[in-house]
Amino acid sequence: MDQGTDEDTRYEAVRGRDARFDGVFFFAVETTGIYCRPSCPAVTPKRANVRFYATAAAAQGSGFRACRRCRPDAVPGSAEWNVRADVVGRAVRLIADGVVDREGVAGLAGRLGYSARQVQRQLTAELGAGPVALARAQRAHTARVLVQTTELPITEIAFASGFASVRQFNDTIRAVYASTPSELRAAAPKAGRGRAATPNAGIPLRLAHRGPYQAGPVFDLLAREAVPGIEDVSGPPGTRTYRRTLRLPYGTGIVAVGERPGTARTASGAHPGGWLDARLHLTDPRDLTTAVQRLRRLFDLDADPYAVDERLAADPRLAPLVRARPGLRSPGTADPQELAVRALTGRTEAERLVRRYGKALDAPCGSLTHLFPEPAVLAGAEPGGTLGALTAALADHAVRLDPGADRDDAQDALHAVPGLDARTVAEIRTRALGDPDVAPPGHDVPDHWRPWRSYAVNHLRAAGEWEL
Repeated sequence: MDQGTDEDTRYEAVRGRDARFDGVFFFAVETTGIYCRPSCPAVTPKRANVRFYATAAAAQGSGFRACRRCRPDAVPGSAEWNVRADVVGRAVRLIADGVVDREGVAGLAGRLGYSARQVQRQLTAELGAGPVALARAQRAHTARVLVQTTELPITEIAFASGFASVRQFNDTIRAVYASTPSELRAAAPKAGRGRAATPNAGIPLRLAHRGPYQAGPVFDLLAREAVPGIEDVSGPPGTRTYRRTLRLPYGTGIVAVGERPGTARTASGAHPGGWLDARLHLTDPRDLTTAVQRLRRLFDLDADPYAVDERLAADPRLAPLVRARPGLRSPGTADPQELAVRALTGRTEAERLVRRYGKALDAPCGSLTHLFPEPAVLAGAEPGGTLGALTAALADHAVRLDPGADRDDAQDALHAVPGLDARTVAEIRTRALGDPDVAPPGHDVPDHWRPWRSYAVNHLRAAGEWEL
């Protein structure tokens, strides 16, 4: 497909206000200086005035401001980065986790095993923006959320969002939103700000997803696996709340995420997408971006259910399962190292580890009292057996499970851990590394389910055809 044809196809998606493409690409209108998501409800611009971008950062870098109606900065991330295992996909996941803000471009490049110049060149070639621009766009979105949902002082928000100075913060907000921070706060809905009148009340968020979302199976899994002290699930099915503690780069957090019923189809038969309501309590607001990204991975909110369902529904065995559960997700984890330990030990043993070695919260919240113990603590406390070997490998980075880890390298390192079986390695690859295409050992998984074999497995498990 040549570039002209590809852009014509994108324009048709814009004309149809097709939410399936939100986050996949962005369009900008030269006559207004505004960029939007494809589903923007505004009047469709003339084709001659439209330009297309792979990322919000690229649109911003070309001088376009975010639309105030469709808020393109708040769309789900492109599902492509969940699938891709190359350096660009790994880099995007690391930037989303806040690595550039914490460690700079040099730190990002070091994690990827490339030079800073190579990373810059590859990201710019594919996304139209380098790591600094991508991180800047993310900082702007974080700042807008804090400005409009909390009463934190503007100066505090500037540094909490990752900006190096208040001036840089003010200039970026004006460039991206065509408003000052004070004007953004004044324009926020009064009801939304009332829910978060003080920092102690937490930060209310809507974690957006595209297309249908089967919340029930995700919350069922979280309820089965919940480890007392660090997690709990309360409420009746359909309106449950999942809560957990988080260890974050600058401090700790407690999050509550609510289960929502599935969104209804539109008149055209499409699912418009939706969100999960969440509230974050952070000891340091600089952790907001990282916390949100880790929740998005836990709940698999950046998946493309249209692509997954289309591929899997073509298989006669899976077609009725997909019809029964459109938008079924493949949950990940909020803490990859914790997930690796829990995949090995199981829930009961994980609870013992939390009670014995977990770090107590300074301010417990109901049944949430601890953080899951770090690998170095476990390796020192119980060095024997497979658990000791795994936690030592995690602690000294012989096994890397961060968002930028090479999945094949991580799998090879996991197989090298004495006593770690293939089934546990597959679970870690699926959930800790977010790989959407894992075939568990011992099952006949056809190649034509690629690249969504993890989702196919979840359909079979949800239908009771495979044991959990």
